[in-house]
Amino acid sequence: MSNKSALYPKNSTFISLLAPGIILYITIALLPILGALFLSFYKWSGGITKTFIGFKNYQFLFTDSNFWHALKNNLFITVFSIIGQVGIALIVATLFLSKNIRFRNLHRSLIFFPVVLAAIIIGFIWTMVYSRDYGLLNYLLSAIGLKSWIKPWLDDPDIIMYSITAPIIWQYIGYYTVIISSGMTAIPKEIFEASDLDGATGWRKLFFVIYPMAKNTIIVSVMMCIAGSMKIFSHILIMTGGGPGNTTMVMALYAYRNSFVKYRLGFGSAASIGIMIVSLIFILGSRKIMGSKNDDQF
Repeated sequence: MSNKSALYPKNSTFISLLAPGIILYITIALLPILGALFLSFYKWSGGITKTFIGFKNYQFLFTDSNFWHALKNNLFITVFSIIGQVGIALIVATLFLSKNIRFRNLHRSLIFFPVVLAAIIIGFIWTMVYSRDYGLLNYLLSAIGLKSWIKPWLDDPDIIMYSITAPIIWQYIGYYTVIISSGMTAIPKEIFEASDLDGATGWRKLFFVIYPMAKNTIIVSVMMCIAGSMKIFSHILIMTGGGPGNTTMVMALYAYRNSFVKYRLGFGSAASIGIMIVSLIFILGSRKIMGSKNDDQF
């Protein structure tokens, strides 16, 4: 009995180890959520006086066409981010499995480098890239004789959503490459050797060998991609500010404007809670759609 007790830490040890993380989580995550939920039932402009109005903030939120337009933009970014970020990361991670790739660590570092940059920096860089007068993109199009393709990339309502989504995809490909590569390293080498003997190469190996074995990792990546895309903010704020008009408005920017520009802090809190609810619905929905019989692993 004494040997067993020596192997397992005491309950007090567990509590002391978990306490800092739990306190930090409560302070920076749980309390702000509860505070926003409380304020969402009030009409409040930041002063001492708050007026209880019940669910009127939520009633206005879910009947506001601007909110639904912002949600549509978030869904647009989410769909293309899943395809671009997770899809390209899956292909790149598969390529890294090849023994013929030279300077593999250098490639990994270059792909991951945009991830460490702040979203504000990415926004500034791509604003300069997209500039009509001095931007790199239009300069390159002009240099290769494609002047007819030159456009005001951040001013044309027909293409602006594609323009702002491209930097978001570009920045996080490396992030999901690392996650998916980690999942792939857990696949036994014998399976790859057997697939090579059976003649499974290229796309066949990806879809029939790698994807089934790394499915749980890919599902987690998709869920994280949805969560990140639904709260996207800084890229849009820097590149377009939600404009022209409300063309590129997203939910986080919608909540920010109502809270800190219009000083409708009660309604802004309701918008924040609405964003959380909508995000959870899509995250859990994606897990249900993509999940397998082993859902208890998550």
